[in-house]
Amino acid sequence: MLNVANLKVSYGQSEVIHGLDFSVPKNETLAIMGRNGMGKTTLFKSLIGVLPTSDGSISVDGKDVTSMESYQRVENGIAYVPQGRMIFPNLTVQENIETGMEVSGLKRIPDDIYALFPVLHEMRHRKGGNLSGGQQQQLAIARALVTNPKVLLLDEPTEGIQPSIIKDIANVLNEIKKMRDITIIVSEQVLSFTMAVADRIIVIDKGNFIHEDLRDDVDTDKIKGYLSV
Repeated sequence: MLNVANLKVSYGQSEVIHGLDFSVPKNETLAIMGRNGMGKTTLFKSLIGVLPTSDGSISVDGKDVTSMESYQRVENGIAYVPQGRMIFPNLTVQENIETGMEVSGLKRIPDDIYALFPVLHEMRHRKGGNLSGGQQQQLAIARALVTNPKVLLLDEPTEGIQPSIIKDIANVLNEIKKMRDITIIVSEQVLSFTMAVADRIIVIDKGNFIHEDLRDDVDTDKIKGYLSV
């Protein structure tokens, strides 16, 4: 569903992503783990088109999106939930979700969105800025889902969220994958969350992939070592 070949990203003269290759099939959840500053957010921003690539290619469902603007990538099936969530604080929950529907042409919020996020239904008339961090994260995911994405990118979805809500978000991501034909890619530092959602884990370090495992084969101590160096 997502194919990335020889992806390179630079800030000025400095290359920060060094020729990454990876593919993620339909219905797989891939977790990209790494410490702060190792390239996770840069990689995600390049996949959605916020940052230009200096080399390589990105394709979604067989279509090359490398030279497309961000909004065109969204139209071709990539949805992005950035670090820090970036919801509209002065719009209601319902209005926030509706901003994602322009792409998919939906006329009303699908029932399955509120089924996934009952708290958003309860708070649909409340301003987004009045929600807790965990509720805002759920809102950001809901807004991404109404674009009907083929690939959902979540950048550090557990950041600043209490443990009980982290479990809820893990459950929701697993539920989404059952309900839809979707590829999910999360960048993450919380190993317990990763183990709850990911089919496969890749560790990134200084813009290179240095380790890869299927979830069933993961040596958690080894991964913790990479995250704490």
